[in-house]
Amino acid sequence: MKWILFLQLFITITISAQINESDTLKFKTKLALTGFWQSGNVETLIFRAKSDLSLIPWKKWVYKTQNSYVYQAFDKDKADEDFLSLNFLYLNPTRKIYPLMLGFVSSNFRREIDLRYIFGGGVSFSIINSKSNWLKLSVTSEYEMTNFKNNNFNNNEYNGMNNIETLRATLWLNGKYELLNKKVILTHESYIQPSLLHSNNFRWQADIGAELPVWKWINFKINYIQSFESLVIENQKEQDQFLTFGLTLNSL
Repeated sequence: MKWILFLQLFITITISAQINESDTLKFKTKLALTGFWQSGNVETLIFRAKSDLSLIPWKKWVYKTQNSYVYQAFDKDKADEDFLSLNFLYLNPTRKIYPLMLGFVSSNFRREIDLRYIFGGGVSFSIINSKSNWLKLSVTSEYEMTNFKNNNFNNNEYNGMNNIETLRATLWLNGKYELLNKKVILTHESYIQPSLLHSNNFRWQADIGAELPVWKWINFKINYIQSFESLVIENQKEQDQFLTFGLTLNSL
């Protein structure tokens, strides 16, 4: 009989709540680490790290960065190794309407994206803004360059092209709500991002979370992410879904 070792770690460490750039605090940060490891008849390794940071480098300016890393392997075969860095610079974010600039860098092993970078700017609208509840709508326009490791796509129009450039328009919606006397905390971040040059090149994502406080410092968390990308390497699925459960440890 084979000896089987099973170890599971699924902990999220949260130093603050979802970061709102309109807060007046000069420095805010959040760190989340989740993992899963199983060894024996089936070997599985999953590691995810996500950090959020917001600071005020100059008067009236707010810089916010969100960075994440994902690694997954099954029976020592790598399934995912992805990096994503989202960077925003806001001017006067305490106002109802304020401008922003953005710069993104990412890679995706499974999607065979060696490097993708996006630069642009736009405007944000603060629909609801309080300490417990807030809702933001943003409209931006970006230049995008994606370098693929493969050049056979699900759309023959792009076959033979490793580098694909386009201009995009993006609609963003994100918010946080404390309900039932803070017994339920709902968060959401979503966007839709069509190309301005090619109608068959677009993507969207919805990220929805719910937290249920179980103790002063601990919340039980459920998170669901659904994403869609119309242009993918041949034989890849266009849609992904993730449902995760875990705990959050809060310092506040």
